[in-house]
Amino acid sequence: MDLGKIVEEIIREAQERGEFDHLKGAGKPIDLSAYFETPEDMRMAYSILQNANMLPPEADLLQEIAALKERLAGTYEEKDKFRIKKIIHEKQLHFNILMDKRRQRSKSK
Repeated sequence: MDLGKIVEEIIREAQERGEFDHLKGAGKPIDLSAYFETPEDMRMAYSILQNANMLPPEADLLQEIAALKERLAGTYEEKDKFRIKKIIHEKQLHFNILMDKRRQRSKSK
């Protein structure tokens, strides 16, 4: 039996045991906005850092912004919407400043 078939068998058995039934975000579309908001030349590095639980501040900000946008989508009170939008805007500005600094450093090298 080749390695691919062994892996497929292990995954199938885990599915049958229900090990994938309660994963975070199950049944929801995958939100790739943070991925596409990350500059293309940095995506691979961010992905590796994320898997190692060593994300830089920029990546943390993107996650916070994504969570706020999700919260905003479920908010109906105008007062709360305004407050959440303001926080998103502030975090987006902070992210943009960090990214500009990073770009300037990389240009000067």
